[in-house]
Amino acid sequence: MTDVPAFDAELDACGLNCPLPLLKAKLELNRLASGAVLKVSATDAGSQRDFRAFASLAGHALLHEEVEAGIYRYWLRKA
Repeated sequence: MTDVPAFDAELDACGLNCPLPLLKAKLELNRLASGAVLKVSATDAGSQRDFRAFASLAGHALLHEEVEAGIYRYWLRKA
């Protein structure tokens, strides 16, 4: 099993449809210090594309992502 990064905050966006998981993650990241890691859980399949693009455009690091039983999880390090 792959080592999963430690995280400083966690956001449960399960049951929310695009664009809400990403918007809630952006709000949570705004409250965190630079270098902090946010773990996000979502059930929206479109979140994969959204989180990859967001991390790239905003300069955050997408440290890890996984899918298990229809739940998408992302670990983002704030720039």
